[in-house]
Amino acid sequence: MEVDYREEYIKNSRGVQLFTCKWLPPSSAPKALVFLCHGYGMECSNFMRACGVTLAAAGFGVYGMDYEGHGRSMGARCYIRKFDHIVADCDQFFKSICDKEENRRKSRFLYGESMGGAVTLLLHRRDPTFWDGAVLVAPMCKISEKVKPHPVVVTLLTQVEEIIPKWKIVPTKDVIDSAFKDPIKREKIRSNKLIYQDKPRLKTALELLRTSLDLEDSLSEVKLPFFVLHGEADTVTDPEVSRALYERASSSDKTMKLYPGMWHGLTAGEPDDNVEAVFADITTWLNQRSLNWTEDRARHTLVEPSHDGEYVNPKFDKRHQRRFLCGLKGRTQHHSAM
Repeated sequence: MEVDYREEYIKNSRGVQLFTCKWLPPSSAPKALVFLCHGYGMECSNFMRACGVTLAAAGFGVYGMDYEGHGRSMGARCYIRKFDHIVADCDQFFKSICDKEENRRKSRFLYGESMGGAVTLLLHRRDPTFWDGAVLVAPMCKISEKVKPHPVVVTLLTQVEEIIPKWKIVPTKDVIDSAFKDPIKREKIRSNKLIYQDKPRLKTALELLRTSLDLEDSLSEVKLPFFVLHGEADTVTDPEVSRALYERASSSDKTMKLYPGMWHGLTAGEPDDNVEAVFADITTWLNQRSLNWTEDRARHTLVEPSHDGEYVNPKFDKRHQRRFLCGLKGRTQHHSAM
């Protein structure tokens, strides 16, 4: 698929140089904007390329940014001093794109994978009425009871986090082995030198823990339309985390879909047929919610609603409640457990 791909470096408010990239439809203006939030240790230009190309080919303008210390951006490798720095950087860059004259009347969506799901939800919390929806792929928004660390351990680590914040001392399993099912794709991901594959740094691990606990306590504050997708065989983020988000969120337009037999890397680590099925679901959901707005977005005056697709926006279709419940049960019809 041919799309228009471009790269650019920007500086954040702390003077750190950050890598950004975008994928645009080759022969027409984007019908809506999608902003990528990548996962822990990941990056946009290579790892999320399939996402950018697929959505741009479907008519969307897709924008990504490597967080500080990630991918091609500057900073200590995968060192997260404050999780809010990531959120602030994304907020500033994404809104700079939305503020361009040619984009002001376009719908704008967030797309977060794994830790990027946490970034997405915190961007929504930062400005609750700004975003038109979010796609959340195996999001990090709650700590599973299966892996929640003992409070004593957390207390001990907290006491030394300012002394040895960058030390790589947090034990962890090989996430690449656990996340990506297809062995060929798994090795291709492992060979990506832009992906961080060392042990987590102390302060980074504590920031991820604090962020997850914070989000877990505020899931009811989530109000934007969202589509959460999760592999039932995911051992990196528990599918019950997505179910908790779905059940507790206050959003009137929310959909959950579980994929039997699929792992954590739904869009990058599954066999091609599975990946295509996942992207088809994502594209359908985005297409249905891609609207043209008047100049005054604050009033959300609709010009052209869309009715097509499997997922139905309750503003436009009374069948929403029935399909809403179907979404909760969500199983892929075309791919059963493998």
